[in-house]
Amino acid sequence: MKELGTEIFSRRRFVQLGAAAAVTASATYGVASEDESKPHRSMMNVAFEKREPRIAMVGLGGRGTSLLKDLLAADAKIVALCDIVQSKAEDAGVLVVKSGQKQPELFTGSDRIYEKMMDRKDVDFLIIATPWSWHAPMALYGMRSGKDVAVEVPGVTTLEDCWKIVKTSEETGKHCVMLENCCYGYNETLILRMIHSGLFGDLLYGEGAYLHDLREELFSNKGEGLWRRTEHTLHNGNLYPTHGLGPVSNYMGIQRGDRFAYLVSMSTPERGLDDYRKAHLQPNDPRMQERYITGDMNTSLIKTAAGLTITVKHTVSTPHPYDRINQIAGTKGIFQDYPARIYFDGLNQDEAWEPVENTPESKWKKYEHPLWTREGEMARKNGGHGGMDYIMLYRLLECLREGLAPDMDVYDAAAWSSVGPLSEQSLKGGSAPVEFPDFTRGEWKKRNASAIATLA
Repeated sequence: MKELGTEIFSRRRFVQLGAAAAVTASATYGVASEDESKPHRSMMNVAFEKREPRIAMVGLGGRGTSLLKDLLAADAKIVALCDIVQSKAEDAGVLVVKSGQKQPELFTGSDRIYEKMMDRKDVDFLIIATPWSWHAPMALYGMRSGKDVAVEVPGVTTLEDCWKIVKTSEETGKHCVMLENCCYGYNETLILRMIHSGLFGDLLYGEGAYLHDLREELFSNKGEGLWRRTEHTLHNGNLYPTHGLGPVSNYMGIQRGDRFAYLVSMSTPERGLDDYRKAHLQPNDPRMQERYITGDMNTSLIKTAAGLTITVKHTVSTPHPYDRINQIAGTKGIFQDYPARIYFDGLNQDEAWEPVENTPESKWKKYEHPLWTREGEMARKNGGHGGMDYIMLYRLLECLREGLAPDMDVYDAAAWSSVGPLSEQSLKGGSAPVEFPDFTRGEWKKRNASAIATLA
């Protein structure tokens, strides 16, 4: 129990420091827009330096450890590991050694020890899997230390930090990509290729979501329970938009011939976390004093510059089966997931959905993505979330090893993450429309498809 208590204190203190840094940053960098005429070096379509990357990781809790296992399965070279809890760093180091690599250097015990790791000259690429409030300061320090960076979702949580990662990436020439694994799911990549084959006609609307009952996890005394519940005391809006939004953005070519124009958002009252703690906590538990302000269901509507619409939903505090909705519709048909089903004009009878199944006999098998054709067996054996985690990291390593531009760049990280703070801003204005910044400063007009869609 002593070790657990130490871990709880360390991680909660770590999150508190990150949240304080975020507040300071918001006060210092209060400009949420950027002069489009100001000279800048675009990072759009910029290739990684071709190399076998030497990787360092910070954040080795459940998510970080899962990513590490996938990286090792893809033969990634791990040279350094960092976590404020020493035992987590040590356990991760054991995994690296068991894979046949030499013992990585461990950095632990201090909330700023990651800076020492990022300053190393034998590190090329950084993976950040820490609580949300630390994503921005770590990514910024990493880029300024001369490293390309990949950060877990949501990439950042304020508009100010959206601009800061964009500007820092452009100033340093280093990439900051977001690890949006759902863009690499089997169904997501299958539908993306069907869209680019013209089966859906002209796209019209889509919907993505993160509907996941996390009440037990939010009140846990380990893992994300040590920090994620705090976000519900600070913000009312869509706290976690990118799992549902990322794939729909790829379908629609957001930042690739279209962009988000404006957003309106609304939330239900907050009830779920209050009811849960009344049923599961003792009256004297300190968590009974917390005040939650995040509405149980947030619904945000996005209009794109080309006139398309996207619905984005979020709930983690109500009874709900896991669902990302993953819907896309055009003039010729519609797809919706959970379960995966499709309806095409003239092909379906009696207005009935047709299931989309991942079987050799499926009529849609010819649209299977090359990444899944090549690596699907390995992915399902090793990767989390049905294999999409492995496919994501395999592809990221492929881009690094072959000197290719990343599939998703810093502009995607900024635009997709900005839905969080913009939804909060809309709610404060009575669900008023709020405009998206153009993080690309007009460069979105110069390309027309996601690299994931066109990969041979």
